[in-house]
This record gives sequence, structure tokens and C-alpha cells, in this order.
Amino acid sequence: MESKVRITSGEGGIKHLYVHVPFCPKICPYCSFYKEASDRNRTQAFLDAVLLELDSAPYLQPTTIFFGGGTPSALSTRQLAYLINGLRELLDLSELQEWTIEMNPATVSEEKARLLRSLGINRVSMGVQAWQPELLDRLGRVHSAAQALRSYEILRSAGFENVNLDLIFGIPGQTAEQWRESLLQTIELGPEHISAYCLTYEEDTEYFLRLGAGEFVQDAGRDAELFEQTMDTLEQHGYSQYEISNYARPGKECLHNLAYWTGKEYLGLGPSAFSTVASRRWQNVPNTPDYIKRVRESGSACLCNEIITPDIHRAEKVVFGLRTNTGIPEELVEPWRQPIGELVTEGFVERNAGRIRLSRSGRMVADAIGEMFV
Repeated sequence: MESKVRITSGEGGIKHLYVHVPFCPKICPYCSFYKEASDRNRTQAFLDAVLLELDSAPYLQPTTIFFGGGTPSALSTRQLAYLINGLRELLDLSELQEWTIEMNPATVSEEKARLLRSLGINRVSMGVQAWQPELLDRLGRVHSAAQALRSYEILRSAGFENVNLDLIFGIPGQTAEQWRESLLQTIELGPEHISAYCLTYEEDTEYFLRLGAGEFVQDAGRDAELFEQTMDTLEQHGYSQYEISNYARPGKECLHNLAYWTGKEYLGLGPSAFSTVASRRWQNVPNTPDYIKRVRESGSACLCNEIITPDIHRAEKVVFGLRTNTGIPEELVEPWRQPIGELVTEGFVERNAGRIRLSRSGRMVADAIGEMFV
């Protein structure tokens, strides 16, 4: 069948593609993303649906592709080859700069790593989260610290020169010393990129229920101290904080995520995936069997639509752009001149060469500041 999205170089098209793979070897109790336990009886139908959805999608000529989840690396080597080769047949990849896959350390193998690298994946984001066995157990992770270390070595041996390691702070019972140990152990490995997220208690997760039952207690003061420790430690070791939770060696910032934060168009494939194209945003149905059924019947799994008005687009560019170290042009916040002036006076926002960004103290309360614009 002739592809509907195949385009020639120079014609343009959507530049950023996200593929949501919902399968996980185990459901982590803190994770709020749409996911389900791996099901070999459903996987092939899911892969076919993704390729069919792509074949019915608007024009693409991606500069970035991101496989997220879920756990994309929970797919077998054969299944990954099927999906990646299918995308390669449907897309013009002549302008592709970055192709990321999220991986769980328990699902990394030498064969899989070599295959991914040979098929064009050039960036891996691996969820280590912690290095202490007791914290990994508390998070419900299926990997051990030893597995994480071995998986990192496998990725390097396979030729990956752009690796991100995910870490979490604010874990129940985690001490400041444990967090420092995790940061330093990660730095010692020398990844190009480190993402350090504060644990959040999202609805529809086991952790949220345990928080409500009084088993866990949120400590905003402690979390703020750990965040400051993160900024200080990573900066001292050459990692620039280019977004609230993301730190990179020079030139190794995640291009795909930067596209989100700067308001670029993107297409999302798979159950629960969002897309934003022109003035329209839509989400796919967050249910794999329903997703497969809808795509087979119509080529689309759209659950809901939203019109992105110029005012909404401006507000989103402000909220997400302020989270980056480059900030935003000052004229973008003209409708909020007074509150921005107050934030500058209070030391939460900095002005420089016609741009504004959050100061160090502003980063500590970034979510609260963002709420002012939506």
C-alpha cells in the first residue's frame, strides 16, 4: 500500500514524532502514565495498529522521534525490529537528528542494544531511579543496581554515545545522603544527560492511595533541599540545568523534549498519546484493545479534541518556556506585565537581553508560577 505520509526532503511536515508503547514488565506504584502488563497475545496487533495509524496521519518529516511508555524496551528484539523497520519504510528520515528509546535496565540485552543502534536509534533514556536496593524495592522497580550498571555498560559497548539516566528524589524514607550517593554514582558513570525528578503523588496510582491513607507524608521542605542539592551537585560536575528537571553536557540536551517546551508541533502514536498540530490538539484513547479496534476501523484512535487558540498557545509557551534556561522573549508575557514585574522585584524571574527566565529561587516554585498564566 502506498504510504500517505511518505514525503520528499524539503517539503516540510511535522518534525517531531512520539510513539507510546504501553507494555511494562511490572506496573510501578508511582507511575501515572498509561501502561499495562506485557501481553504477548496483544503485542503484534498493537504494532500493526501503530503503523496503520501512522499511515493515516498528517505529513511528517521528523527531526526527532521518541519511543516512550510504558516500557518500549519490554518489546522483544523481533518486535522492535518490526516496529522500527515499519517506521523507516513509512517515513523520510533524511533530516532525523535524534531517535530516543526509553529502556528499563531489566530489559536491556546485548542483542537488543546492538539491534537498536544498527537501526538508527542514537539516544537511550534509561530509568535507573535509585541505586540503593531498599529504595528500588520501595519504588517497585524490577531491576537491581547491578543490572542497571551492567545495562549501562552494554549500551556503551553497543555504540551509544548519548545516554540519559533517570533518577527520582523525594522517595518515601530517602535521606539526603542517599540522594547524594545516587547523584555521585550516576555522575561517575559519565552519562551525557541526567534527568532528576521529584516524586509526585499522582491520582490513579498506588502511591496516591497510600498517601491518602497516611502511610506516606509529603515534605515540601525536604524536597526543596534535595532539589537544591541536585542543582548544586550536577552543576559542579559540568551538567547544565537546561530545564527544571533536566541536566546535560554541552550540546546533549534532549531535542525532542525541547520541541515540547518551545511549543513546536508534534504527532503522537499509540494509546493515550497526545498530538498538537496547527491549532488542534487531540488525545488517543487510553486503552490498548480499544485503540487497536479504532485504528483498524478508521485509521484514528482520537478520543477528544481541543482547539488551541492563540491565547492558549501563548500561555503554554510562557509556562513551558520559563522552565528552560534560555527562557522566553519578554514580549511574549505582555498580557501579564504586572505579575511579571512583581516576580522580577521578588527575585523569582530574571531579565536579560530582552528575554526572561526563572531565577534559581523561581525554579524552586516553578509550578506555582506557571499556574499564573493558565
